[in-house]
Amino acid sequence: MKKKIWKAAALLGAALILGGCSGQKEAAVTTAAETTAQTKAEETTASGETSEAAAEGTDTFTVGFDQDFPPMGFVGDDGEYTGFDLELAQEVAKRLGKTYVPQPIAWDSKDMELTSGNVDCIWNGFTITGREDGYTWTTPYMENSQVFVVKGDSGIKTLADLAGKVVEVQADSSAEKALQSDAELTGTFGTLQTTPDYNTAFMDLEMGAVDAIAMDVIVAGYQIEQRNADFIILEEALAAEEYGVGFKKGNEALRDQVQEQLEAMAADGTLKTVSEKWFGKDVTTIGK
Repeated sequence: MKKKIWKAAALLGAALILGGCSGQKEAAVTTAAETTAQTKAEETTASGETSEAAAEGTDTFTVGFDQDFPPMGFVGDDGEYTGFDLELAQEVAKRLGKTYVPQPIAWDSKDMELTSGNVDCIWNGFTITGREDGYTWTTPYMENSQVFVVKGDSGIKTLADLAGKVVEVQADSSAEKALQSDAELTGTFGTLQTTPDYNTAFMDLEMGAVDAIAMDVIVAGYQIEQRNADFIILEEALAAEEYGVGFKKGNEALRDQVQEQLEAMAADGTLKTVSEKWFGKDVTTIGK
């Protein structure tokens, strides 16, 4: 009898132990499921925050520019980077609560600088015309045209007079692209050569090494005024175009932030004020 009672007790104990283990396993499974769900929720939240942060950008606003392209961007007499475009960029950064970082680049390396993330945008008399599909753009903020600069006593008055002449243009510039698309005109030149920057081009023109420079009319006018030299701009333009701020293709988030601030600056008169400072008149086009 005692033996039977002992066996029954043993069986009951085993059942209780197994029941307890089963309960612990279920609890463990439940806890694991809850942990996994919590982890996924945290990951989703983190992903959302990351996406939001990516849309907002970093705490810096790094602007790629050619430091030899006055008045849009260049090195001032005090050794600091300055210029019309850079002043606008600095104001935009301020309004966005970002630290403004001017980053000089080699103009023919601008795509690499932008793609690699070394700069957030290209803002330096950057022509939209002909590059519409290569970047994500703001709306145009200034009109421009490509022209020829020659010496006042050169005898060159028209595009036809450039026949047999040496013409210089900045490498990978809008002027170069415009010339490349006008084979009929360039076919009349004696030589078409490139230079890394327009400061060099003007020195070449002064020394007589070249007969004409193809370049932006805005920059040409500023250079002539600053140099107080006997240069003239031919009346016949090579091409009409527009300036915009260019971002890496697909970076609409940062573009939209900059666009919003440019429109606000147009509305409150900031664009007009900065333009008058550099050009003596308002040459901007946003909001007009």
